Amino acid sequence: MLLTYIDESYTDDHYYIAALMIPEEAILSLGSALDAVVKTASRNYAGISENAELHAHDLVGGKGDWKILGPMLRARIGIYNNAIQAIADHEVTIVVRGVDITRLRARYRSPEHPHSIVLTHLIERVDEYVEGRDELALLIADEVGTPDEYRQSLWHYQRTGTWGYRRRQIRRIVDTLHFAPSKASRLVQAADMVAYLYRRRLAHVETDPRAERAWAATLARVEPRCHHVLCWRP
Repeated sequence: MLLTYIDESYTDDHYYIAALMIPEEAILSLGSALDAVVKTASRNYAGISENAELHAHDLVGGKGDWKILGPMLRARIGIYNNAIQAIADHEVTIVVRGVDITRLRARYRSPEHPHSIVLTHLIERVDEYVEGRDELALLIADEVGTPDEYRQSLWHYQRTGTWGYRRRQIRRIVDTLHFAPSKASRLVQAADMVAYLYRRRLAHVETDPRAERAWAATLARVEPRCHHVLCWRP
């Protein structure tokens, strides 16, 4: 079975969700590797807790648990790269889906919430992947405001199929959609780090050539693990 961790990254214009499919035998190792990234940061920089959350927006922006590193951009990006490398060093498979929110709202008068749309597309691709490998997947996502709605949607997808032009009955994703606070799960945090990275590379223009090179190099670390990435532009 592939334990599949899910988290999102978004701006006003684009919404992305990443899934990290992890075989059972790699779960403990990846969690420990991400713990080690934070422990190393806590040893190197006074004021960083060993329990600090690997939340990409906060880490890159020098906020939240990483506020003390606000003036230290190179340190923050170094920690980010260490986390991405830890992910890339493990047998994970990445699926990333997105939607162009501006085009979505221009085309449809009352569209579904971007999270709902992108999550549905993601679920379809995860199900296809595990079916092709005669595997099963269990979904664990970051907490959302309306978890019961998403559980109900998956229930229908498993029994009657998804909606849209790629309508698919979900047969290889088991049980329900489980939610966990990202603060408590290094593996949900890993999905967040990947979602932020792909959203930034696909929907953000770097104005500084040095930043462009740095982010391209970060993506290159984990890109071989990516099975599918696509942004829907209605």
